Amino acid sequence: MITKPKGTKDIYGMEAKKWQYVSKVIDEVMEKYNYDLIRTPVFESTELFHRGVGETTDIVTKETYDFTDRGGRNMTLRPEGTAGVVRSYIENKMYGSDDKPTKLYYNMPMYRYERPQAGRLRELTQFGYELIGSDDPLSDAEVISLAVNIYKILGLKKIKVNINSLGDTESRNNYRDALVKHFKPHIDDLCDDCRERLNKNPLRILDCKIDCDKEVMKTAPKTIDYLNEESKNRFEKVKEYLDVMAVEYEVNPSVVRGLDYYNHTVFEIEVNVEGFGAQNVIGGGGRYNGMINQLGGPVTPAIGFASGFDRLMLALEYENVNLLVNDSIDLFILYVNEEEKKYAAYLTNELRMNGFIVETDYLNRSLKSQFKQADRLNSKYTIVLNSCDLKRNEVKIKNNKSKQEDIISVDALIYYLEEKLSEDELEIYENTNHDLKNTQECTHNKEE
Repeated sequence: MITKPKGTKDIYGMEAKKWQYVSKVIDEVMEKYNYDLIRTPVFESTELFHRGVGETTDIVTKETYDFTDRGGRNMTLRPEGTAGVVRSYIENKMYGSDDKPTKLYYNMPMYRYERPQAGRLRELTQFGYELIGSDDPLSDAEVISLAVNIYKILGLKKIKVNINSLGDTESRNNYRDALVKHFKPHIDDLCDDCRERLNKNPLRILDCKIDCDKEVMKTAPKTIDYLNEESKNRFEKVKEYLDVMAVEYEVNPSVVRGLDYYNHTVFEIEVNVEGFGAQNVIGGGGRYNGMINQLGGPVTPAIGFASGFDRLMLALEYENVNLLVNDSIDLFILYVNEEEKKYAAYLTNELRMNGFIVETDYLNRSLKSQFKQADRLNSKYTIVLNSCDLKRNEVKIKNNKSKQEDIISVDALIYYLEEKLSEDELEIYENTNHDLKNTQECTHNKEE
């Protein structure tokens, strides 16, 4: 038997429906914020990620899936979203549009060769967005608040935003020199990766998972102590806008992010969910004002965010969030003889084309077995076709919850279903809101 590759997973059944639901929520929120969907190739020139993501990052040095195609070109499976979006922005001359800033979002599979674990796979799905063309601190605050709002809408509660500033080029260079000066006397105490990073990119040392608990890491210089006046003022403005938006945050100087292209604002979002583990960061991002120019485009400011879909789904599961997934169908059409089967084929197609979720039997099962299949599919209504009824252009339709039966004209079936299903949806909505209100009242009483 051929099995799936290590670090990948099949997504189907109810899990797939949950993924679809979350994706739909993201799409709807992005539409409200006026972000346009973008899809980039699953593989790109290796040079794009080496130049864009950075030669010294773990993604490039350890985790990329690289290959040479039949034309002898060096290619890499997409490990993250930003570099491809920026390449598309430059190649398609989006910077020439009068509609600025350019706001793009994606929801795509990525590929990283790392040790598989819960929520971290070699084929992972990531959603993210980029706001390109604005250096206003308000755009930083919007990008952060947008991520927080998506998580809140989905049902996550204990969300923590950690923000920091790496400052401009001058500030970052000053901080880099301070880090080298701090770590150099302790070089023998650091792991092999950190020794290599010391001269190439010392900020990466702060991301080390091996040396993170050592005293030399805890006493390392903080980025905000090396910000020049302009960078300090800019960071203060970002915080002011977050306050206006009622986004709770904490300044955390240890947040530097793992990619080379960041400057000024960087941030990570955590969720405090029991059982989720110590690595509770589900998304992060920051400003990358030099990347577009570095990849051959005009000097253009930009900021973005990305979140692992697998980690998000895991957080929702551990939080016991009840996603409003539709696990039912509107109607199941049953039949007995060949004449009724043909009419079932016609009616099923007609109703589907009018927007209803409809099923019928494809295995020539008995009527009893068809009823069982309708129950398995949680069908809201059933129609048992009857030759005598059809001669009168009528059908008998049954509400499987209330058990009420009605005989109606086929010509009125669409209107009947629209009305009844709307009533059912309204009832579910009211019950859900009532349950939510009770939950909130209970929570409020506990806090008091």
